[in-house]
Amino acid sequence: MTEDRTVLIAGAGPTGLTAACTLLRQGVDVTVVDRRSGPATAPKAIVTWSGALEVLDRVGVAERVAERALPLSGASYWSRGRKVAAVTFGGLPNTRFPGPLSVPQPVIEELLYERLTQLGGTVRWQTTVRSVTSVGGDGQEGAEVTLDEHEGGETTVRARWLIAADGMHSTVRGELGVPFEGDTYPRDFLLGDVVLDAAGGAPLPEAEAQYHLTPDGVLVVVALPKGGHRVFFDQPAGTRTDRPTTEELQRLLDERGPGRWKIGESWWTSRFQVHARVAGAFRHGAVFLAGDAAHVHSPAGGQGLNTGVQDGYDIGWKLAAVCRGADESLLDSFEAERRPTAVRAVRNADRQTRLWMVRNPVVRALRDTLLRRLSRSGALERRLIPEIAQIDLDLKESPAVARDPAGDGITPGRRIPDTVLTPVHGARAATLHGYLANGRHAVVVFDDGTAGGRAAEAAEQARTRFDREAVDVLLVTSGGVPGAAGYDVATASERRTAQAVYVRPDGYVGARLPLDGARSLGELLVRVPESADTPAGDAKGRR
Repeated sequence: MTEDRTVLIAGAGPTGLTAACTLLRQGVDVTVVDRRSGPATAPKAIVTWSGALEVLDRVGVAERVAERALPLSGASYWSRGRKVAAVTFGGLPNTRFPGPLSVPQPVIEELLYERLTQLGGTVRWQTTVRSVTSVGGDGQEGAEVTLDEHEGGETTVRARWLIAADGMHSTVRGELGVPFEGDTYPRDFLLGDVVLDAAGGAPLPEAEAQYHLTPDGVLVVVALPKGGHRVFFDQPAGTRTDRPTTEELQRLLDERGPGRWKIGESWWTSRFQVHARVAGAFRHGAVFLAGDAAHVHSPAGGQGLNTGVQDGYDIGWKLAAVCRGADESLLDSFEAERRPTAVRAVRNADRQTRLWMVRNPVVRALRDTLLRRLSRSGALERRLIPEIAQIDLDLKESPAVARDPAGDGITPGRRIPDTVLTPVHGARAATLHGYLANGRHAVVVFDDGTAGGRAAEAAEQARTRFDREAVDVLLVTSGGVPGAAGYDVATASERRTAQAVYVRPDGYVGARLPLDGARSLGELLVRVPESADTPAGDAKGRR
């Protein structure tokens, strides 16, 4: 039997579920398959950063994630039993999520899966991808996928688009012959979720991550939301292959910890190798690689789930726009934007991991001195946290971004700055980022009072160009407020130059146009990849 599908997603982990929810919210039919029998139960990743939290907010689960998470207050680095550096979390500007959360991966998968079902989606569990072939015909590319279902036998699916979110050992990537470039660390890594007792020794970290850097290896300790701690160690590769025992974890804790800490019990342990690899291409015709199928790296900094969730959202909103009538050239920006981001994430995680693994005493002393100086100056916090939070990427070279000059802090290819709003008509959000958190295309018109009636005219032109159910239009004024119209109106606490700005669903500026009368607004509106006669998803009530 052959089935025809618009979008097929292989993998129902955080990446695949995020992509599916994003597409379903925009009315695009998806089919999700996964080889497992149900959502994950192994804790795996535990730290979720600001960039991923903003994505989870756009698909409607961030608040529920936060309810089951522990906000982390900071991180500290220890060497020779002394603290050599520290960073404080929670101070990231220009985001509604200024700090990371400690939350096990199964919680995020559970909430994304519930959201998927709320949106009318399902997952075909115990369904394995056996083969993938790129096909063409009738002027369209596609993918022909053979699926092996646990009870239904083999099925052939002809998908217009295929998102491969099927993990590090991706069948799809292998079938297409896409290289997975990089290396494997010469160390094995051990994890354990445990109950720790300080036993009269140094206080346990209550809401922070601690990194104990010793000549024998690293000890990482992170507080968990329901009590207990995640402990993490490295050791020479090939030492053992079985799951770590509580006794083994205790021995490593005694060797690398501050002393006297005792493991009362452990409920999950794992031993694994760590790789630093990135797929040679993120797109192969109608197939897109995302998440661990596209990149894997050390757990340092908790980049895996965070990068994957943002992959899923990126390809989700772009495919939704194309399915609703946008030019397919928009999809060229997926690899152009996400592969450099993945390369940076892998590089940053690798840099941190190699920092842990320094053995030479002279180099260790230099490392500790550098960490101490960077910490005292605040440079460590300023440089490290924004990088691993992935909160303000530089997408200026993307084909989905106009080559317009920056103006008044608003730069195509960068996140739009936040500002406090006072709702006047239609809008209810108290900040610009709050307004944009619905994950829809938006045209934001700033009226600083110097453009005459051009700002209101621009907002009206955008309103008539786009169906309100497809694109939001917000007029932000600094002074007088025009009467009620078919677009949302708010006043802002911060004055900005009169201009119209296209903001993509991910909060990045796609294009801007000064309202100086020199250029036609059509130059900006043509950048919005939404047709005016298509239905919207369920997000309009969040404006």
